[in-house]
Amino acid sequence: MEAYNVFKDLAIIVAVAKLFGIVARKCKAPQVVGEILAGLLIGPSILGWVNQTDFLVQMAEIGVILLMFSAGLETDIKELLRTGPIALVIACAGVFVPLVGGALLYMGFYGMSPWGSEEFYKAVFIGTIMTATSVSITVQSLREMGKLKGKVGTTILSAAIIDDVIGIIVLTFVIGFKNPDSDPGRVIMNTILFFVLAVGAGFIFYFIFRKLDNRYPHTRRIPIIGLAFCFALAYIAEEFFGIADITGAYVAGIILCSIQDSEYIAEKMDINSYMLFGPVFFASIGLKTNIESLDAGILIFSVAFVLVALLTKIIGCGLIARVCKFKGRDAVKIGVGMMTRGEVALIVSQKGLAVGLMTPVYFTAVIMLIIVSSIATPIILKILYAKDPAEPALEEKTA
Repeated sequence: MEAYNVFKDLAIIVAVAKLFGIVARKCKAPQVVGEILAGLLIGPSILGWVNQTDFLVQMAEIGVILLMFSAGLETDIKELLRTGPIALVIACAGVFVPLVGGALLYMGFYGMSPWGSEEFYKAVFIGTIMTATSVSITVQSLREMGKLKGKVGTTILSAAIIDDVIGIIVLTFVIGFKNPDSDPGRVIMNTILFFVLAVGAGFIFYFIFRKLDNRYPHTRRIPIIGLAFCFALAYIAEEFFGIADITGAYVAGIILCSIQDSEYIAEKMDINSYMLFGPVFFASIGLKTNIESLDAGILIFSVAFVLVALLTKIIGCGLIARVCKFKGRDAVKIGVGMMTRGEVALIVSQKGLAVGLMTPVYFTAVIMLIIVSSIATPIILKILYAKDPAEPALEEKTA
């Protein structure tokens, strides 16, 4: 009979996660915040209705793979190339400054650690969590104000996309170096080889999928084959190159993002993610969060974590935007627009927990960061835009 308990767990997770997601949306907060809180409520820390099992862990892993595949599919390569140089520089600053700030924060609380030690990699991993940018809240805010197509909005969008790519690469290196038996040269070589393989195979599979897409447009076989490609690349990345499986899934999405039916594939992936795997993944964050171990030290660290994460994005991205000839107020807008955190921060945290780079109690800090940044960003952006004249939209290319 125990084998059927999984159906009870899934019923509770899906129902409660969606209920809390709707409540969060009504409160102008991201839906994922509600789903995380649902997992915390029904998990062992509070009600104890659902406990983490191997099956739920595997379901959550599929959920994160689908999320990263969808993120890759939604990447706009042409937009990246159009605003690429400035956005790239801003994104690099948006990764480097939080990475250093997060590592120094951890060392400030728990002591300086020698290069290459276990604690050193834990400190770097805290910084890695801070590098991720979730632009969905910012995009919605700019869209409501009619500023999404402006120079500032386009730069934020492009920089956020590049930011996540760089963040995933940093995560790949940190996880690779963390292994005590790892050779730094080998980690670097494996990472380079994977991306070389991804570029070479990417061109081949892009043309294969384009031919299939032209022959069988808008048919279900396209997303099915695309999903198989995603799982295969995730497996190859982890098994043969020692790179995080989410990196392989993200690259698979980028390879397919320019085919004609990329939006159709993303739509089908979203159905799976929205209905089942997404709620299981986000609820699993709550299930893993151990509030019983919370103490004053962790709470103080969490508050400092949120402040450092927000300020390092504003400072890093804002200063570089100013150097790139943006006006003072526009540079601040870019910094503020880049400070939201969401799914990618959770995905990075989940991966760190799996490899022993963080403990569940630190999920509290990540959840606080997501909630605070998601609420603060739209408010600050509206204040910054309040007294601005109408910003001319960028000219869009016509066929």
